[in-house]
Amino acid sequence: MISKNTICLWYDGTALDAATFYAKTFPDSALGAVHRAPGDFPSGKEGDVLTVEFTVLGIPCLGLNGGPAFKHSEAFSFQVATDDQAETDRLWNAIVGNGGQESECGWCKDKWGLSWQITPRALTEAFHDPDRAAAKRAFDAMMQMRKIDVAAIEAARKG
Repeated sequence: MISKNTICLWYDGTALDAATFYAKTFPDSALGAVHRAPGDFPSGKEGDVLTVEFTVLGIPCLGLNGGPAFKHSEAFSFQVATDDQAETDRLWNAIVGNGGQESECGWCKDKWGLSWQITPRALTEAFHDPDRAAAKRAFDAMMQMRKIDVAAIEAARKG
């Protein structure tokens, strides 16, 4: 049954590859139905994969092989709350190590151009510290990072 609200992500013929990667990489994720085109379309032929249903971290998604007209941008990203450095490293390295690229402050892109924020819970907690000076120290430390270093965030928070 199709969800009432599903995120539709546009791909250039690689929706099945992306959905398979997400299902293998992230917890509470799965590959669902693969739908093939009943006829030719601007970026494909009858029988080509047209859409792929999948779930990422419990969020229902639909991958659409719509062709090269539209690209992903940082205006949309998945923010993944991680519990520790090991989980942060595993997810970051899976994305970046599979043809993705690093960005600033815990952001990275997968090889399909989709943006991810790999955000340790310790970072979010530091930003909400009632001691605003501690929050600022953690924030300033984060601004110097690519992948978030939990120990460095906690040290900055403590001063």
